[in-house]
Amino acid sequence: MSRERLEAYQVIVYLAAILAGLALGAMLSTPPKVLETLLWPVLGLLLYATFTQVPLARLPEALSDTRFLTAAIIGNFLLLPIVVWGLLQLAPATPAVRLGIMLVLLVPCTDWFIAFTQLGGGDTRHAIAFTPVSLLLQLLLLPFYVWAFSGQELALTLARRELLEAFVGLILVPLLVAFLTQAWVARKRQRAAMLHALGWFPVPLLALVVFLIAASQVETVMASGGLLARVTPLFIAFLALAALIARLLADMLRLPRRQGRVLAFSFATRNSFVVLPIALALPASFEVTAVVIVLQSLVELLGMALFLWWVPRRLFPLSA
Repeated sequence: MSRERLEAYQVIVYLAAILAGLALGAMLSTPPKVLETLLWPVLGLLLYATFTQVPLARLPEALSDTRFLTAAIIGNFLLLPIVVWGLLQLAPATPAVRLGIMLVLLVPCTDWFIAFTQLGGGDTRHAIAFTPVSLLLQLLLLPFYVWAFSGQELALTLARRELLEAFVGLILVPLLVAFLTQAWVARKRQRAAMLHALGWFPVPLLALVVFLIAASQVETVMASGGLLARVTPLFIAFLALAALIARLLADMLRLPRRQGRVLAFSFATRNSFVVLPIALALPASFEVTAVVIVLQSLVELLGMALFLWWVPRRLFPLSA
């Protein structure tokens, strides 16, 4: 199996992992502590492998096409946050659910959106070049968005020591190690095989992460079925609005169709596993936050199955 084929069928892999995790958790009266213990190193390895696929040294290249960069930044960091604010007005009043919606919808994807862009016939070069800009901006802006949308109480929740430790240990440290890995690989051409090998890791590792979450949080999933059912339409609406915004911005800035496809996949996909460490380090009353993030990932992946047909054929056809 090729890496591209694995990525094309990743939604099936994740669904199977979640169902297996729920089945295991349901069979156990009390999920063993080892499930949560394993989750943290697996998540750290996942983020490291993911960050090695982000071209962290290509910021100058990303800044060269100002029209595309303007569209990508305005869409991801101005218009879509407004969409998220509007969707929050329709969301359940439960703070843990609202925080999960904010965390997952406010951070653009920096990994599998490139795979979807390639599969959907988009300009992969622009997708790759934009990823370091996207990663930098989302890490800087996420705390501001949470404070602006939810007020001081939730912002203080995110400022807890445990959350800061999770952010440093599971996001900043893997990011730094990934950058050092890329710098080491760049010194000798034959080392490039290492980065290629690491590119196989994100799908199976993310499958293992969602398996561990499902197995350890099965009671939370079962108890929150009603809330999750109310949140799912919001995630579907986000996908539709993201596609609409991509088309409007591409038309306004007269971007080529292949760049428009990049916008569609960038706006619709979110960095769910980057914010998972933050969600998992929240206080005990916020267990459902991580479940909301995993739910959004599933809705998004199912949506991408439709996007791969709709974006190149209807939203941004080359013949138009």
